[in-house]
Order: sequence, then structure tokens, then C-alpha cells
Amino acid sequence: MKILLNQIILPVRLSKVFVPVMVILAVLVPSCNSGKAKKETSPMEQDSTVTAFIPNPQKVEHHDVQTLKIGDKAIDFKLPDTQGKYHQLDDFKESEVLVIIFTCNHCPTAQAYEDRMIQFTTEYKDKGVSVVAIMPNSPPAVLFEECGYTDLDDSYESMVIRAKDKNFNFPYLYDGDNESVSIKYGPVATPHAFVFNKNRELAYVGRLDASEKPGTGNAEDLRAAVDALLNGQTVSTPENKAFGCSIKWGWKTEWTDKVNQDWTKKPVNLEKISKSGIAALLANKSGKLRLINVWATWCGPCIIEFPELVNLQRMYGERKFEFISISADKPDNVDNVLEFLKSKHSSVQNYIFDLDDKYALINAIDPGWNGALPYSVLVEPGGKIAYSVQGSVDLLALKKKIVENPLIGRYY
Repeated sequence: MKILLNQIILPVRLSKVFVPVMVILAVLVPSCNSGKAKKETSPMEQDSTVTAFIPNPQKVEHHDVQTLKIGDKAIDFKLPDTQGKYHQLDDFKESEVLVIIFTCNHCPTAQAYEDRMIQFTTEYKDKGVSVVAIMPNSPPAVLFEECGYTDLDDSYESMVIRAKDKNFNFPYLYDGDNESVSIKYGPVATPHAFVFNKNRELAYVGRLDASEKPGTGNAEDLRAAVDALLNGQTVSTPENKAFGCSIKWGWKTEWTDKVNQDWTKKPVNLEKISKSGIAALLANKSGKLRLINVWATWCGPCIIEFPELVNLQRMYGERKFEFISISADKPDNVDNVLEFLKSKHSSVQNYIFDLDDKYALINAIDPGWNGALPYSVLVEPGGKIAYSVQGSVDLLALKKKIVENPLIGRYY
């Protein structure tokens, strides 16, 4: 993605956040979000005055990160929001209280608190309180395996999507290039709240509340701290531990490299499957959400999107999900099919149809399928079809279908 972004102007780039271009995704996107939604007008296109911003995540030298102490001064920053507009500390100088929350897209805990952040902002915006969210993670440090509760990674492009999906009413700032601001504040998890008084001295640091599950808390700890400051009082409990996903610092690459390498070493197998075997797959007695993709080595769109479907196994495979591939190649083309699967590290259940009869395959998969490849179907336990696509998938839409299915879900 970085290569592409450096070669085109930002309005085009941001608009492509919402375009299903699988060629770009399969080749250039390294982290757990690769999905593209349908084309919509981007914030940049709506506001021509917004400053252009092109993300450039970098490896960061190791730092000994320390969380700010109570009484410490707020540290200045200049970071872009999801519309490309830069924000700095001085922009909020008129506010009685400044709340900075370090959060992200991929973390289930962070997602569980988003509605509370939105509600808090709504209730306190007219009381002299400003809320700012900062995404502190290095996007390349986020593994596919860490994205089992999300449809998005922590890239800037994904931040744009999440802010729009949730209609954030606060600035959502990107610090993923070098994490220079986050390193100085020292969050330990997402979400992690820092509350500053009028003099921009840290008065509270920690959790929003102690109840992660949505609907069970109302940011009570954050509210108590802010209310105390607005009433000229000292915060009674100025520190609380923050619970959530650890910060993905840009120097923690050894583990990322190891996990990626381990995946490439997994065995790749290929078996023949009959019409009755396909019927059993579609009946789905596995207890898992099952994604079946029919493809062929001679199908361009198939081989382009295939690696992204394998990545879905890495994302959701430790939960109640499995990806299964079925090749529509001729049965005697086993060697070529297996070679392709190995090149894409498809260490999932891979099949090749055992008959050289494409119409028998079509009728076995779905009599309503028009025969165009690729064909993908998401099957719930018991055989209910949750999602099906004739042709290339809209990867973001597919991931949303997966993560929002009751078998998966965004929260613990």
C-alpha cells in the first residue's frame, strides 16, 4: 500500500479506501485489513481545504516507554485525523478539561468502549471538555492472528473506515508512522485514558470503567475524574490500571516475523472431493462458520483474491471459523493446483473436484450459481447460507459478515 500511496494524490487514495480493487490488496497490503468497501465520497473530496496526508509506517528504534505521572504536563503533538486535518495541543487551549484516549481499530476491548466514548463526548462537549482519540499502534506490527475480533487493521486507511462506520464525534488521530507522540505519553493498552486539567496537568490516567462488556458500564471512572475537575475538586482516584490489547510498538518485529514465518512452514495438502463430499461441506456439521471458495488456476480474479481468503483463516481460524477451498481445475491437474496452493501457503482444507464436469460442480455447489469464477459462500452450522458471491468478493463486506456473525462477534 505504501508503494501505491506514494505515487498518487491523496484524494484518489482516500476514495480508494472504499473501492474493491483486489489486485492492490493481494500484492501490497501486509497487515490484517485488506478489505475495500464500495466507492463513496471521501472526507477529502468533501472538504478541499483539508491537508493532504500520506501515511508512511516505519520501523521504530526501541524506547523505554514510561507512562506519564500525575501532575505531568501534557506533551504537544501534531497528528492527522481521518480527514487529513492536523490537530495539535494548542487547538484545545480553551477547554477546561482535555481527555486523550489511546485506542485503535483491531482490539476487541477498544471496540467495546467506542460507544461509551461517543456518548461521553456528546454529554460533555458543552461543559468545556474536549475529547481526542489517538491510534498508537504501528500498523505493520499488527498480526493477522491479532485481528480475530475485527474487520479492520490499524492502518490509517482503516481508521478512515472505522471513524465513518461509527460516526466518531471526536478527532481520531493517527500516530502509526513512528509513534512519536504515543511513546511520550506511554499508554500500555487500548483504550487508555489521560485526563488533563485547565493547566494541562495530568489529573487522571487509566481505564474508562471496569466493565468491558458493552452495555454494562458508562465510563464511570472517566466521568468521576472529569466531574471533579469541572467542580474545582481533586480527583479522588487519580490512577487506575488500563485493560486491553497491548500497544504494538514499531520495534517489536521479531515476534511478527516469527509468526509469519511459522505460517509459511505449515503443510499444504490437496484432496479430491465428490458431489456427495461437497453436499456434506454445505450441510456444515462442524459447529463453525465455514467459508467455501471455488476457484481455478486459470482464473485471474481467483488467484488474485485467493491469498486474502487464506488470510481470513489466519484472522479468524482460532475462533469458530474455517476456510475451505475447492479447485475447479481438471482432476488430472492436481500437481499444478498443489503448486499454486503451496505458493500461497494455503494450509487449510483444500479440495479439487473429482469430475471433469463443470456443470456437475455447479449443481453440487449451488444450482443458482451462474458458473462464473470465483464463487464464495459463507455457511453457518446446519447449512444456512449467511453470504454468497458470484465473482470476486468485497473483502471488507465479507469480513464484516464474519465478525458480526453471532458465532464470532467483536467482543469477548
